[in-house]
Amino acid sequence: MDQIQAMRIFARVVEAGTFTRAADSLQLPKGTVTKHVQALEERLRVKLLNRTTRRVTVTADGAAFYDRTVRLLADFDDIEASMSQARANPRGRLRVDVGSSVARLLIVPNLAQFQERYPDIQIDLGVSDRTVDLIGDNVDCVIRGGELADQSLVARRIGNLEFITVAAPAYLERFGVPAHPLDLERSHRTVIYFSPVSARRYPLEFHKDGEVIETSGPSHLAVNESNAYLNALVAGQGVGQITTFQAQQHFERGELVRVLPDWSHPVLPVYVVYPPNRHLSAKVRAFVDWAAELFANEPLLQHQ
Repeated sequence: MDQIQAMRIFARVVEAGTFTRAADSLQLPKGTVTKHVQALEERLRVKLLNRTTRRVTVTADGAAFYDRTVRLLADFDDIEASMSQARANPRGRLRVDVGSSVARLLIVPNLAQFQERYPDIQIDLGVSDRTVDLIGDNVDCVIRGGELADQSLVARRIGNLEFITVAAPAYLERFGVPAHPLDLERSHRTVIYFSPVSARRYPLEFHKDGEVIETSGPSHLAVNESNAYLNALVAGQGVGQITTFQAQQHFERGELVRVLPDWSHPVLPVYVVYPPNRHLSAKVRAFVDWAAELFANEPLLQHQ
């Protein structure tokens, strides 16, 4: 038995929570994963995992072994990287997940730059507004907006998104220009966003001189994907809030107009995030640094 491979497989089972998800992420047959863990338990003469039909939990011995295993594998990767000069020439497959708008407007248009700089890194780019399970889905890092719900994740803040209120000229010709946020509840149609995971609906939010107003009336349309949300506004479905980064090209083409400019919306922080127990390999570090550089060089993304 390859002991290092068995330890890697065991760590992935712990992180994924099931043998099936671990096998999928490692691209190995489930039976192979099971045999490696069983062989590891026989070698150590301890029970590392409790199995149920739905999930795997770690025994006390398994938890202790996992903590030391993660540290050992990280040290092993460091040795291997230094010997192969991987830091200077990072290589391998990198699984990244990015929100729809950021992917369309920033990451994809500039990805050739990253690939030219790091030709030996192969990118698997997941694009959606749905929050992924970094460990279970075997994702190396994500770029996401909003404060992190899981404080155990490692996050690097790379920018902020400024939101503004907009509508299409055709919509404003039909319904008029709102003079106050409360006008939106009286005589206008609004487009709001709802979470693709929790279905939580996010009202339009307005701040001015300490006053905060959230639209409480029913929305005309709710959308759970950022590019579709933007398209709905351009199509004249109602008043909504998008980032200045999304809006710029539509302002230039006359497809959207800013309304209620005296009212602001809190900026949304943007983070590049990776799992806490995963060694920050050279390929992940390369992408994290490149993403931070990309955001810093974009004038429409407020960065700190």
